[in-house]
Amino acid sequence: MYEAVGLSYNESKKSLIQSRLSQRILKLGLGGFADYIALLEDEAEAAEFQMAVDLLTTNETYFFREPKHYDLLQQELPNFAGKAALSVWSAASSFGDEAYSTAMLLNDMQINGRIGPDWSILATDISHRVLLSAKEAVFPEDRLRAVTPERLRRYCLRGEGESEGQVLLQDKIRQRVQFGQLNLCKPFSGLGPFDVIFLRNVLIYFDPPTKVDVVDRVLATLKPGGLFFLGTAEGRVPCKTPLQTVIPGAFRKLA
Repeated sequence: MYEAVGLSYNESKKSLIQSRLSQRILKLGLGGFADYIALLEDEAEAAEFQMAVDLLTTNETYFFREPKHYDLLQQELPNFAGKAALSVWSAASSFGDEAYSTAMLLNDMQINGRIGPDWSILATDISHRVLLSAKEAVFPEDRLRAVTPERLRRYCLRGEGESEGQVLLQDKIRQRVQFGQLNLCKPFSGLGPFDVIFLRNVLIYFDPPTKVDVVDRVLATLKPGGLFFLGTAEGRVPCKTPLQTVIPGAFRKLA
């Protein structure tokens, strides 16, 4: 797991790993963890390896998480918008809550004339399963608990009958977000440059050297002066790239 996707677990995570994988081992009819490791090491079992990655990474999220970050975007984005097309990257997008929240905000700002129509959002994740779900854009109502009533009316369709309790995002928001699978721990090319990058709540899975490598690799695609977001609780940014703290969890690239 570490060599392939950078996941790093110490002894304290043993019970978490056991709880996440034990049901899968039973479902496959295997004798135990040793058998499952042998299965994962078989190159012909790439799909099962991806399944294990999905099970070991937590994807709890919701719309407009860390609202002060979105308040900052609303203040700052008009300063970027006059220069060129506005480009945002949600680099650990999970089920798409973060990317779609940003799309709602940007569309509102476009309607109000604060930015132009030329903006785009890229959302990437290592999990194929969560990306498929994100593209469907159907969410439990509770995940949209922080979305204002105005945005719910403007961008969402509430389910009825068998779909009660579910919300479908309208095409005008879905079409603004492009999804793709990406392993942040491996070199990549062809992305960016971006005005804004979110890398929130994913570094917890990496050891310190991997954190630095991932953050610097991601920041290489951010324009000078661009905004970079981590989860507020993640503290200092582990990187060599020069940054300026704007508010907790939000940073400006200096060069």
